[in-house]
Amino acid sequence: MEWTELLLEINVEDIETASNIACMVVPYGFYIEDYSDLEQGAREIAHIDLIDEELIEKDRSKAIIHIYISPEENPAEAVDYLKVRLEEENIDYLVSTSGISEEDWANNWKQFFKPTPVGEKLFILPEWEPQVETDRKIIHIDPGAAFGTGTHATTRLCMEALEKHIKSGDDVLDIGCGSGILSIAAMLVGANSVTGVDIDPLAVKTARENGLKNNMQEPEYTMIQGDLADKITAKYDVCLANIVADVIIRLCDNISDYLKDGGYFITSGIIDVREDEVVDAILGIGFEIVERYECGGWVCMVAKKK
Repeated sequence: MEWTELLLEINVEDIETASNIACMVVPYGFYIEDYSDLEQGAREIAHIDLIDEELIEKDRSKAIIHIYISPEENPAEAVDYLKVRLEEENIDYLVSTSGISEEDWANNWKQFFKPTPVGEKLFILPEWEPQVETDRKIIHIDPGAAFGTGTHATTRLCMEALEKHIKSGDDVLDIGCGSGILSIAAMLVGANSVTGVDIDPLAVKTARENGLKNNMQEPEYTMIQGDLADKITAKYDVCLANIVADVIIRLCDNISDYLKDGGYFITSGIIDVREDEVVDAILGIGFEIVERYECGGWVCMVAKKK
C-alpha cells in the first residue's frame, strides 16, 4: 500500500491556524510551500540573488500544506476532519489527493485498526473484529469518515483522563464528538447521560450509529449538530473537548456556562508548543488545572471549575 498525500491550498494569512489543524491529523510530519517572502528568504536563508523563474511565477497569496497519511491510517477520516475544522475557522481551502485511489480508502485502512486497550478500564474493538475475552469495558466502533478511531494520541489521552474523572451518575458534554468514541467511553465508565455535539452532520450520524452498536440511545445518549456549544443550555458535571488549541482557547470564553461548580473540563488535541496559550486561557477564567497528560508531543489537561 502507498502513503496518501493530501495537498491543502490556503491563503497565506491562514497558515498558522491551518497548520495547527493539520497537526491534529498527522503529528508525524507535513511541510508547507509558502512563497510570500521568496526574495527575502532567498537572500537571508539561501544567500542567493538569482531565483528560478518557475518559483517567481508562484502565487504569493497562497500556501500549500503537504500532508502525508500513512497506510495504517484512514485518509477519508483525515480529509473529513480537515474540511470540518477549516470551515469551522472560516478558512478558504482547496484539497486534493494522490496515492491510493479514493474508492479504496473506505476499507484498506481497516486491516491496521486492531483491538486496542486504553487506560485501565477501556478496550476499543473495531466492529469487523471478532469478540474478545476481557474484563475491560468494550467500545464497539466503526469510525467511518468521522474523526475518532481511538488510535490517535489525543483521543487516547482524553480517554485515560475521563475514566479517572467521570463518576457514576455524572452528566457529560462532548464538544466535537466525531465518531462518538469519547461519548461511548464516558457512558461505559459510569456517566448518567452524554450529550455530544459536532458541526459535521456526518459525524453526528456516525456517532449515533456507534451508540446503537453499544446499546446506547436517546435520551441518555444524545448526539446533536451544532457549532461548539451554541445549542447547549444545560450544565454538566464534565465537559470533553478533543479539538485543537485555537478552538479550545475560544471555547474558554463561555465554557463556565456549561459546567456545574466543581465540574471538570477535559481538553485534548493540544500541540505541546501551544500548551502555554491554553493554560493561560484556562487559568484566565478562574479554573484550576488539576492533571496533565502527554504523549508524542500532544497534551491533554484536566481543569476544574472552582
